[in-house]
Amino acid sequence: MKGSSMPRNHDVKDLSLAKQGKLKIEWAGRNMPVLKLLEKRFAKEKPLKGIRLGACLHVTSETANLMLTLKAGGADLALCASNPLSTQDDVTASLVKDFTVPTFAIKGENKKTYYEHLNAVLDTNPEITMDDGADLVSLLHKERPQQLSQVIGSSEETTTGVIRLKAMEQDKALKIPVFAVNDSATKHFFDNRYGTGQSTLDGILRATNVLLAGKTFVVCGYGWCGRGLASRARHGSARRCNRG
Repeated sequence: MKGSSMPRNHDVKDLSLAKQGKLKIEWAGRNMPVLKLLEKRFAKEKPLKGIRLGACLHVTSETANLMLTLKAGGADLALCASNPLSTQDDVTASLVKDFTVPTFAIKGENKKTYYEHLNAVLDTNPEITMDDGADLVSLLHKERPQQLSQVIGSSEETTTGVIRLKAMEQDKALKIPVFAVNDSATKHFFDNRYGTGQSTLDGILRATNVLLAGKTFVVCGYGWCGRGLASRARHGSARRCNRG
């Protein structure tokens, strides 16, 4: 696909879900004090004034607060989903209706719609991109190389995305600078260790509905994600936690 024929303002499931989504965004924001401090600072300093920013991220209440921070800094935003399964439809509705953030994301969207949404973000001619998995940057290089000259740079949040981008770099195919968020100490010691540890265990419990106490719990992996998961399991009174 070379572009998208859909309207550039939004493509979400149901705008009537906005009220519930706004409550989710506000609740998440109250538990993100560092980001809120940045939002206040950005509102005064406007470091992103006039910058077009395209983001391909998990569209959740937490990401919504990031978008509001970037908007407070003066950025002209467009957002699409990096994973259709994590999209919160009520949050997308609120981003569009309550905060006028162009959002292209529907929970469970198919591959065709997914790429239409990627193209819709690129249709806004972003000068900075934010990626989670490198799909946005890959599409930019493969199908819309004429836009590369206007891109200042990008950020990538995942190990998978960084691996893809390093492969592009080795092939001399990567034409823009990319900041690897995954390399930062806070990503390892906080997000991976605590966030991934908790969300992984939460997923296991939701899927199985088992009592964790007394269970033998084995974690295969030696990084901070594995350590975080093992720590959460220990705190849940699992009988033994091993890291392999």
